[in-house]
Amino acid sequence: MAGARAAQRLIHATLTRLRRHLRQRLRPGPGGARRGRGPGLAGAPRHPWSRALGLTAVVVAGAWLGLLIVGSVQTSVGPMNTSMALRPDITGGTRIDIAPLGALELDSHAAPVRLDVQVDRLDPIRSRALVERPERLSGLQDEVAQDVAGGTAELALRSCVAVVFGATALGLAVYRRPRRALAAGGLALGLLIASGVTAALTWNPKSVLEPRFSGLLTGAPSLVGDARSIVTDFDIYQQELARLVTNVTKLYDATSTLPTFQPNPATMRVLHVSDIHLNPAAWKIIGSLVRQYDIDVIVDSGDTMDHGTAAENVFLDPVEDLGAPYVWVRGNHDSRITQRYLTKLKNVRVLDEGRAVTVAGLRIAGYGDPQFTPDRSGKAGGKPAERMMGIRFASALRDQARAKTPVDIAVTHNPDAARETDGTVPLVLAGHVHRRVNEILRHGTRLKIEGSTGGGGLRALQNEKPEKIRASVLYLDRTSKRLQAWDEITLGGLGLTTAQVSRHIAEEAETTSRQRATDRSPTRPRRP
Repeated sequence: MAGARAAQRLIHATLTRLRRHLRQRLRPGPGGARRGRGPGLAGAPRHPWSRALGLTAVVVAGAWLGLLIVGSVQTSVGPMNTSMALRPDITGGTRIDIAPLGALELDSHAAPVRLDVQVDRLDPIRSRALVERPERLSGLQDEVAQDVAGGTAELALRSCVAVVFGATALGLAVYRRPRRALAAGGLALGLLIASGVTAALTWNPKSVLEPRFSGLLTGAPSLVGDARSIVTDFDIYQQELARLVTNVTKLYDATSTLPTFQPNPATMRVLHVSDIHLNPAAWKIIGSLVRQYDIDVIVDSGDTMDHGTAAENVFLDPVEDLGAPYVWVRGNHDSRITQRYLTKLKNVRVLDEGRAVTVAGLRIAGYGDPQFTPDRSGKAGGKPAERMMGIRFASALRDQARAKTPVDIAVTHNPDAARETDGTVPLVLAGHVHRRVNEILRHGTRLKIEGSTGGGGLRALQNEKPEKIRASVLYLDRTSKRLQAWDEITLGGLGLTTAQVSRHIAEEAETTSRQRATDRSPTRPRRP
């Protein structure tokens, strides 16, 4: 509310100065001629563009003020009492604030207006009835759909009234002419209708399946279901929205705990980490993610160390107690000394020279980085050395396929080497560049590059802004071993406490789901 009042004061001051300027320009000068009109122009305005820009500013400011003051509605969505409002926003989308748990952001539409939904409170009677009688949840889907439709319709009507009233009132205050004021109101209504049409044309019902969490909700990824339900129910927006409302109801009813992420027998979970760079906080974060997501295997794409010295080896000891098998490949900051030490630790699989192992039902192959950059005694091979290693890795992967032991996931540190494996494996993981990249290569292999799980390591203290800590949870089908979806976990770096989880759907998941549905369709002709 304080921000809204400050914005109103700023807009009011700006429009006051604009009104004074317009009065001075339109004040009659000597001889009864208005200022701003030159001789011989038959009364035409000297600056038509400035007048148009002034009217536009009045329309936009008035519409914004109208939405801020009266452009919201109170409505019930299932057992929750909510406030809905439209707010100007360049990127559009939907933001759902669920105090005190956090917020969800959805890329629901692309229009210059954002839908804000604030969960004000939960009706204790209705929520208790749902929790105590789960059979009533079966009808929640239709109830939620009706509530959302009704609230949206009321919000649309109220927003139209708000923008017309705001723009008309402000136009009357600035121009003191009813015709100009009505023109401002009509233009504001036209802009809102155009925004609504744009939002309808770009509406993405699947956005509820790919939310961005913040606050305590980052600890409850099960709010939108697991990877298998995402694939099988890919286009059922209302059902997933009802699931969201149901879980939020349970969260409010049991405020001391968040719901457990329920494992699905048909879903495998891989935690991809990279570039830890001697940051001890990374082990606590990884251990927490392993427990929270019930991780089957951890894959580290290298640069766990900084200088690769024997003195650093003690840093690796917590790997044994992370709670899941640890698959590791050497990065350009990891030495052979580091690699030999890791091979002696229990629960660790060190991969190199294209070697493949089966861990938690997944066939994983890896190749260590051919360069050790902290060693300045030799000349670095650069990108050609990485590409040559990638070619050798691709040859090893083809050998695995010919031996009837195809690899599900390939792992190497440098993306230049990883790209050489295109066409030999469905998924290749890498790191090195300290930023996330998701790319489908030319021959169908998906390349996923992870950011720094160590936030750039302790060297991040030297930077002006701390580097964020990044890791990803990959969901793979247990039968096909194909990637279905993934959650990107992003935490604030050293000294920061922000957290966000973004869910993404693999592009081929929808095609696979539709193909399976077609295969199961009873309308297909049966073989004689």
